[in-house]
Amino acid sequence: MDQPKYLKFDEINIDELVVLLNKPVIRKHLIEHEVFDTVSAKLWIEEKIKVNEVTGCRVRGVYINTDLVGWCGIQLEKGNYELAIVIDEKVWGLGKTIFKDIMKWAKEMGHTEVFIHFLHTRPEYKFLSKVAKNVFITELYGNKFTTYQLSVNKGLTRR
Repeated sequence: MDQPKYLKFDEINIDELVVLLNKPVIRKHLIEHEVFDTVSAKLWIEEKIKVNEVTGCRVRGVYINTDLVGWCGIQLEKGNYELAIVIDEKVWGLGKTIFKDIMKWAKEMGHTEVFIHFLHTRPEYKFLSKVAKNVFITELYGNKFTTYQLSVNKGLTRR
């Protein structure tokens, strides 16, 4: 499989994003929200562009060749930097590559620690459990998440 390319949100095709974000397999593992249309997707994109402007944050669309296959980034959430990876099931095998790329971004930005939250509907990620400083349950926006606390400077090795 080709390597992912990361484009800023103002370079993303909104129609492709609407299709991607409305896929049942993607919605299944995200906080429940209304189905996107062009208007709501445009507002969502504008929010992600603002997030990207925050010091220590970076949000990108994920492309394989010319196909939008997801989005990812580092966002500031309740005082902590969190990683986000949302990708189409056809490229789930790239999740680890995208994760490693985001961890490189975190290191470049000087982060020492980041968090990644997975909705309780998702299975435990053994790879993340092995490299996490801590794994615990959190509640955000009325939903339960498995949260992985990761040390950036330790790279991807167990502490």
